[in-house]
This record gives sequence, C-alpha cells and structure tokens, in this order.
Amino acid sequence: MSSEKRIVICGGGAIGAAIAYFLSRRGARPVVVERHEVGGAASGKSGGFLALDWCRGTAIDRLARRSFALHASLAEELGNPWGYRRLTTFAGHAAEGRRAHGEAGRPWLSSDVTLTGQIGSPQTTALVEPRAFTTGLMRAAEANGAELRHGIVTGLMKSAAGAIGGVTLESGETVEADGVVIAMGPWSILASRWLPLPAVYGFKGHSLVFRTGDAVPAEALFLEYEEASGEALTPEIFARADGTVWACAVSSTASLPVDPADITGDAGAHERLEALCRAISPALAAAPIVARQACFRPVTEDGLPLIGAVPGIEGAWVATGHSVWGMLNAPATGEAMAELILDGTTSHVPLRHFDPRRLKAFAGRR
Repeated sequence: MSSEKRIVICGGGAIGAAIAYFLSRRGARPVVVERHEVGGAASGKSGGFLALDWCRGTAIDRLARRSFALHASLAEELGNPWGYRRLTTFAGHAAEGRRAHGEAGRPWLSSDVTLTGQIGSPQTTALVEPRAFTTGLMRAAEANGAELRHGIVTGLMKSAAGAIGGVTLESGETVEADGVVIAMGPWSILASRWLPLPAVYGFKGHSLVFRTGDAVPAEALFLEYEEASGEALTPEIFARADGTVWACAVSSTASLPVDPADITGDAGAHERLEALCRAISPALAAAPIVARQACFRPVTEDGLPLIGAVPGIEGAWVATGHSVWGMLNAPATGEAMAELILDGTTSHVPLRHFDPRRLKAFAGRR
C-alpha cells in the first residue's frame, strides 16, 4: 500500500530521518524541517551502540529486537555507508592508581583493567557511526522523494475543525501538509506551545573520539571506574569501523540551550574523560583526539519514549524520548510511525507502552 500523504517531520535526528525513510519507502512525501543540521545533535555524537536483547524484560524489548534486525537489513540494502559492524562486548572494572590482580585482559587495554566477562557477541551487539547513519538514512529518504528543509518551526497550521494542515516557519514561509510529526529530541518540549505533549528533558553527556587506526579490534567495553577521589564513573568505549574509538563517561544535568549549535562541554569534563581513557588503554594514550563532543539525550518522566498520536489533535504525532537507546531504536520507530500514519496501526511492534496519553501534558506556554 502506498500513500501520497505529505507529512512534515520536525527534527532531522536519527528518529526523524528514520520516519522520513520508512514513509518515503511507502510512497508518502515526507518533508523534514531541521533548524541546525541533520545529525547535528545527539544523533551525530552518540556512541551508536546496538544490542539485541539488553532491554529484555522491559517495555522496549520488542522495539529493540525489531530495530536490531532492521539495522542489519538496512546496512545490507543501502550499502552500509555508516560503518555498521558486529562487536564483541566486554565488562570490566578499574581504579585510578590501583593495580589489577585478575587475569590478563585485551591487548589494547592496560593491565590495570580487570575484565569480568563477555556480555555481548557479534550475534547480539553491533555498532554504527551515528552521524553517517542519520545522514545516510536521510539521503536514502531523499532518493525516494523526501524533502529536507532548513528552518525553525514556529507554529502549526490548523483547519477550522482543528486538524493539522502544516507548519509555519520563522522565515514566514508555510509548509502545507496532511500531518506533522514532532521528533526534535529534547527540543520537543518547545512543541508543547502548540500541542498537548508530555515533557521531554535533556540529559547531557560528553564524549571523545580517538583516531586509533587498527590498534583496537571490533570490541566494546563497559567499565566501572573509580577515580582517585572515590567517585565512580561508568565509561563506555566503542571501536568503530572507520578506525576511530568513541568514549564517554561524564554526564550532567546542565541546561539545554534553545539552539543545538550552542551546546558546549562542561568545564573540565573532556579533560577528565581524556585522563581516564589514557590511563586504561595504551592504544588510546597514543592516539590523537579528533573530536570533543557534548550532546543532550531526550528523556521522559517514566524513561520510556513517546511514540504515537498526539491526543485530541488530528494529524499530529510524536516520536522522541528514546534516552540512551535512540540510535538502536530509530529504525523500528521509523517503521512503526510510518505504519501508524499510513495504516492507522502497526504490524511489527505494538506502541501501547509509548502512548503519549500515559503522561500528563507539560504546562508550557500556549
């Protein structure tokens, strides 16, 4: 079944790009409106880690499993321009200035790191380079007829009956449409001025990207690390297919700027992360840093994403709040949203757990 529906998607992150791709594959005409750049926020700076069954026993388990499978098939179908690769994943612990007494670990790690086990195999864990994934899906959507517009959405156009008819932009332009999807990550809270949406907050994370060449194999590490001060950090380190290694460990609840281009790192956060990485890995100690990044992950009150129709507003949908699993769950979210918009129901993943009606609307400016 195809549709000529014209759908405006507010936000050019991984979720927005995935919705645009799956809509365009069905013959719809999505228009993605992005104020900054495609993949310019968390979707370009996240770890890109994918896990088949790490959400088992939770409300997002079926979404994650479907999405893990879609990642593999999308990479195959679209030529894998985003470095999709399978990983072996380990857990371990280390303490600053303290020698390890366990068995030898991986060659790229310091002997001060004790590995406690393998927690993922190439069958259950994988990785994508997130900015390349997001921009690659957007290009694939455009090849199917989707449109990308640079601009800032300032309001919704509605019919006399209250149905959505498009959006207005800060430039004064209007974009007519049969419906609108809010997929702006933590900036989705700005849309509460126009729609009865639950609150979405931003949780800030810092990361570094090292140029390691072939010094680190296709592996991921989840570490418990105790600093000399006694503070505990949980570094995550992922080796990408492009010869870089991504590492994170330092988070905060800093204020979200209105413009994604204005995000900067907290004072000392990157230096702290760099010292940790160089202490636990000779390979990272010898590698140049090619990116110092900060971004905000979108989170909701109950920790579950918002995926579904906006209550009481015909032609309005929302897809955001995926927290740390946004890159993993983007494909299945895009597929489900396309089904919901075009068919009125979903065939692969039920969305009842993610219904926006489960949370009260944010009392934003109206």
